[in-house]
Amino acid sequence: MQPSILLASGSPRRKELLEQLGYQFAVIRTDVEEMRQRGESPFEYVSRLSQDKALAGVALSPDSIVIGSDTIVVCEQNVLEKPSDYLDAKQMLTQLSGRAHQVMTAVTVANKQKRETVVVTTDVWFKPLSEQEIEQYWQSGEPCDKAGSYAIQGLGGRFVTRIEGSYYAVVGLPLYETDQLLHKFL
Repeated sequence: MQPSILLASGSPRRKELLEQLGYQFAVIRTDVEEMRQRGESPFEYVSRLSQDKALAGVALSPDSIVIGSDTIVVCEQNVLEKPSDYLDAKQMLTQLSGRAHQVMTAVTVANKQKRETVVVTTDVWFKPLSEQEIEQYWQSGEPCDKAGSYAIQGLGGRFVTRIEGSYYAVVGLPLYETDQLLHKFL
């Protein structure tokens, strides 16, 4: 019998993306604090969070294969988390306005024997944003729970002039890399 696959994420976007790969899986919630440690690079931070989520899932269900993932937005080595309020979102979107930034998504697949992590970095360019556009976008409610205060697959996609890398990683789960990792465990 094949081990069950668990997605350690409450993100509806990650669930939808994993469904696109055709795997049967269940979703579990893990309680992992998303706090960057002193001296931790953005790469190390996003890697650790995906690993912590996967390992927390393995602790809850030791006979399963667990997928943990995390996405951060990085602009000039500043990690842009989910906004705490409108002013925070406005500051982030102003920082992203008219320039390039990176979206880093880490995926960890783990079981009780091993774990493997891949980090996918995608460059994203934004058009210049007016204060009015930022305020209207905030009013939509979309930026409230998104890293960097935007969703490329939603209304925020109108701000993106181009990307280099994985679109799916920007949404929250790089499909190719996730599939390749799962093949190592199945």
